[in-house]
Amino acid sequence: MSTLLIAFGAFFGYFIAYHTYGRWLARKVFSIDPQAHVPSQDLKDGVDYVPTKKIVLFGHHFTSIAGTGPIVGPAIAIFWGWLPALLWVLFGAIFVGAVHDFGSLVVSLRNRGQSVGEIAGRLLNPRVRLVFFFILIFTLVIVVGIFGLVIAAIFTMYPETVMTVWFQLPLAIGIGYWVYKKNGALLIPSVIVVSIMYGLIYVGAYLFPVTLKPIAALGSLGTPVVIWTVLLLIYCYFASVLPVWMLLQPRDFINSMQLALALVFLVGGVLVTGLSGRADLAAVAPAINLTIPADAPPVWPFLFITIACGACSGFHSMVSSGTSSKQLACEPHAQFVGYGAMLMEGVLAVLVIVACTAGVAMGKFDRQIDLEHPAGYAYVAHLEEGTGDQLTGGAAWRARYPTDGKWADFTLAQQVRSFVEGGANLLSSIRIPLKMGIGIMAVLLACFAATTLDTATRLARYVVQELGAELKIPALSNRYFATLLVVLVSGALAMYPGPNGPGSGGLILWPLFGATNQLLAGLAFLVIAFFLWRRGRPVWMVVIPGMFMLLIPGWGMLHAILLMWAPWLEGGGKPVLFVMGSLIVFLQIWMLTEAVILWPRVRGRLEEILPPIAPRTGPEAEGGRAC
Repeated sequence: MSTLLIAFGAFFGYFIAYHTYGRWLARKVFSIDPQAHVPSQDLKDGVDYVPTKKIVLFGHHFTSIAGTGPIVGPAIAIFWGWLPALLWVLFGAIFVGAVHDFGSLVVSLRNRGQSVGEIAGRLLNPRVRLVFFFILIFTLVIVVGIFGLVIAAIFTMYPETVMTVWFQLPLAIGIGYWVYKKNGALLIPSVIVVSIMYGLIYVGAYLFPVTLKPIAALGSLGTPVVIWTVLLLIYCYFASVLPVWMLLQPRDFINSMQLALALVFLVGGVLVTGLSGRADLAAVAPAINLTIPADAPPVWPFLFITIACGACSGFHSMVSSGTSSKQLACEPHAQFVGYGAMLMEGVLAVLVIVACTAGVAMGKFDRQIDLEHPAGYAYVAHLEEGTGDQLTGGAAWRARYPTDGKWADFTLAQQVRSFVEGGANLLSSIRIPLKMGIGIMAVLLACFAATTLDTATRLARYVVQELGAELKIPALSNRYFATLLVVLVSGALAMYPGPNGPGSGGLILWPLFGATNQLLAGLAFLVIAFFLWRRGRPVWMVVIPGMFMLLIPGWGMLHAILLMWAPWLEGGGKPVLFVMGSLIVFLQIWMLTEAVILWPRVRGRLEEILPPIAPRTGPEAEGGRAC
């Protein structure tokens, strides 16, 4: 099928959905009220509760929910064919993911910015709150620990990204100070910073890639991946306790501008490629692949677990109810931030599908990835010119997605390369040099992953603080101690020694994340459904996708527990995954049982009302409504 038809057909569908289904949800289901009180105003503290401009919060929310999910997920799912991946990204984002994100945001807004776990305790019962807290903390600790390793691997594979990603941080802090303390404009400084970032990409790609070669001589504890992971976790601590306006908001706004520019480049590449007569490049990948490796999981249900953030992700409910609800300036912004950002993530996922089909098919430039190499990679001569041994069309795609190998051999490096270098090929259609294009795509991926990393740390801190208040443990309610605890536990998980040295053991629990993350989306739908049901509002648009997100990931988890991880299987199975997966399934069934028992009794009966808000004092008490 034409690359142009795939891309622009999906974009048009998202545009129509936002102005029809999204608007109907806002007006008829959630009854968005411009005059409603919002947590950012009522609880304004200048640290977590900060009223924020709509476009700035959109950038923060979008980059937080995106991460590597809508990139790596579709890049893997192409193995089953581009058509099922495209359909789930398109319809899943509109009718499942965007409803989930929007609903989680609104419910948290109406509950003073509390997390979905805290709200579940009031909408269902207190037992559910503790179960939800366990699932949330488990998921977030995995995200922080493993994403630290993923970003470290990206730094090692693409050393041209390092300088740009780290230099962005002080520049973002400068913008935050300029905007919030000096009342300066945001747009022009952000454009300048993005321009500086592109200059640094050039420096990293052509002049000074940061490889950490000297550290490699220190031994296994001094490998670049380990050092980068430790540095990233230290950064996460400070990013979590600093006020959101100082780093997270300006950095994420910059990243959203960077994404917008990269999307323009990618769309331009798709357009030029299509008009040049190469619009059928997507067809080199099978629409439905019937020759997947023998050890690959079945497309149903694992397609819906693998794609995750590109269509629906439980992590988004934590972002919506954890950080975004504390910054939304007024309720009408919720549709743009909650529903709109998920559709934009769908746009990104569609472009990933195009990059991993048409982009990869445009040519295979042999850039060897070697994590044992001190630099993490080795260029083959004449990469820029694309000379030497090249593959194009179907041969290039099959080289990246071999059907005669093993599913387990399709590594993180291959998944990342498919997007980064496929996207770079598309950028080369609009005369962006290949090495520069690789740098642009790799920096985009690293910045997105870093945004998810520090947001997840902040979210985990919120959950630990809420748990501390629930258990009446003052130390856990302290934001500095709670953050330190999250970082230490995540670091221990990331650095757990495995067969390939420190860091490799942390990947043991990664297979649990996909199914747990999607089951969490089903539980968030459950909370949204109870919120609407107690108020006598229609719930079908929440219950139907909610049941789907409980049953399909549950099926996938049981399949993995019984057929892939069981200790009694030949080869010993995977006992750690078996035990942890079984525990997660038990907790999910427990919550669902509590909900089914309670459901008939609560229609039209409001939950317990929150206590009155104490009057605010101090400088942060000043300021009125932003809408």
